[in-house]
Amino acid sequence: MCKKIKVLHVCRTSLPVSYGGIETFIDTLCTEHSKFNVENIVMTLHPNPQNKPININGYKVILIKENLFFASTSFSISAFKKFRELAKEIDIIHYHFPNPFADMLHVACRPEKPSLVTYHSDIIKQKYLIHIYRPLKQRFLNSVDRIVATSPNYFVSSDILQRYSNKVSVIPIGIDPKAYEKIDSERIDFWRRRFSKPFFLFIGAMRYYKGLHIALEAVAETEIQIAIAGISGIEKELKAQATKLNLKNVNFLGFINDEDKIALLHLCYGFIFPSHLRSEAFGISLLEATMVGKPVISCEIGTGTTFVNSANETGIVISPGSPQDLRKAMQFLLDNPEVAATMGKNARKRSLELFTADQQARLYYKLYQSLLKLNH
Repeated sequence: MCKKIKVLHVCRTSLPVSYGGIETFIDTLCTEHSKFNVENIVMTLHPNPQNKPININGYKVILIKENLFFASTSFSISAFKKFRELAKEIDIIHYHFPNPFADMLHVACRPEKPSLVTYHSDIIKQKYLIHIYRPLKQRFLNSVDRIVATSPNYFVSSDILQRYSNKVSVIPIGIDPKAYEKIDSERIDFWRRRFSKPFFLFIGAMRYYKGLHIALEAVAETEIQIAIAGISGIEKELKAQATKLNLKNVNFLGFINDEDKIALLHLCYGFIFPSHLRSEAFGISLLEATMVGKPVISCEIGTGTTFVNSANETGIVISPGSPQDLRKAMQFLLDNPEVAATMGKNARKRSLELFTADQQARLYYKLYQSLLKLNH
């Protein structure tokens, strides 16, 4: 067996204390990499850290005390010392962008280890602070050895990634197909009793860029059923909008566990993903829906969503921000069940070919090996 590779992941948030797309990506990669003789340590900040590392799925999570949270970024004084200590013990540092504090750690501490960054997304929301942050970001991206884009679509459409095209690799995000085959019959029966008619599903955090307000407008004055699973800061606003529109065909399910998620994915007629801004860089829940063979509807925003959902093959791609287009797409799938079924089959086939956790792990492992060779 090849020599063990020790990797330090530096990220903004991590399981088990936070849940989201990047957290799921890191968990999947670290879990799968344990089969490749890779030892992973995840370093992140938290307001109330534990004294001991957290062991999860074959890797360690080290929480460092957060001293300040500003502009969606955590900062820590003690992290500098801990980062230096950990950097001496490992072989490779794997950063997850965007995370300005990680840029600061890298530039200030100058670790003499190979480094790469998975570039999950451009920074979209902080339009004014980005000008202050730009010099640090450029210095950081200039100094890392490799940059990984999660889809060819995002690589092409990101001005920043194009500037560093000579050191960018594309490795698509992957998930474990077997995890979506374990269906809990009791949960299936529970949700089948609740949804007697065909319904479209959305799963994810209710963030501003998810386009859920567009989905609510799309089903107003129709009989199209949608179920929304997830929680976040704008849940109240969305429920208020649904009340104002007098929507009886929208179900807010709140937080759901993995058993319910898989049951709902298998039961739904199709999956909607109305994210309308580039803050949505990939969409793991969109990938989950294709993995179970569901036709999907997403928007063309120049990111990985259209890499997962190949237009007119695995689903329908619509213009961002258009309730009318979303309504037409859902109605078309309902009116054409054979087309919907074919798209679902194509979606699963494409996911198994391009988006598995095993393939993702193998490609990152090869990249790790190449970095170690370059630095010896």
